[in-house]
Amino acid sequence: MNNFAVDEHFALSHYYDPKFKTQAVKVLPGQYYATEGDEMIVTVLGSCVSVCLRDNYSGIGGLNHFLLPHDRSASDSPLAESARYGVYAMELLVNHLLKLGAQRRRLEAKVFGGGKVIKDFTFANVGERNVSFVLEHLKQEGIPIVARDLLDIYPRKVHFFPHSGRVMLKKINSLHNSTLIEREKGYLRQVEHKPIAGEVDLF
Repeated sequence: MNNFAVDEHFALSHYYDPKFKTQAVKVLPGQYYATEGDEMIVTVLGSCVSVCLRDNYSGIGGLNHFLLPHDRSASDSPLAESARYGVYAMELLVNHLLKLGAQRRRLEAKVFGGGKVIKDFTFANVGERNVSFVLEHLKQEGIPIVARDLLDIYPRKVHFFPHSGRVMLKKINSLHNSTLIEREKGYLRQVEHKPIAGEVDLF
């Protein structure tokens, strides 16, 4: 894998969670995390989407957090030009899981996010576009979706325990979550003006 991409996108915000009594890592927009250990991965989603991927035999798993930029082409296809960002986010996570020892044929997905939480984006239906992309991408890759909670109007906080496969999901009152909205707006501005990263070597 491209080492620069790992350094840039791999989540490093580790902490101890006293409520769950476990080591945890926080994944921000544009990041991902993969582990073979018994730890918790946490992220908060608005219009973004997260895919929790797990080898259902070994317990090796991880989570990404991404949003597609505006596609300036005329196509409304979920696999249009902007979807390259989503493909890249998926490849980063899958490739890292494979390097940790996961088997592609045993991967299963739980998918969350795509809420309609930002009313003044410069283009419509950003959450729906993210959801359409990820469902189509997982179908094409032959990765089964075993759980999902998508769309609606609520931000979501995801607690993923790859070792067991368990996900705890909390829906958040968007009226009290301006930090999340500002974070996702900033992330969108970043991907709108940043070239798509290079190819990821898969094996």
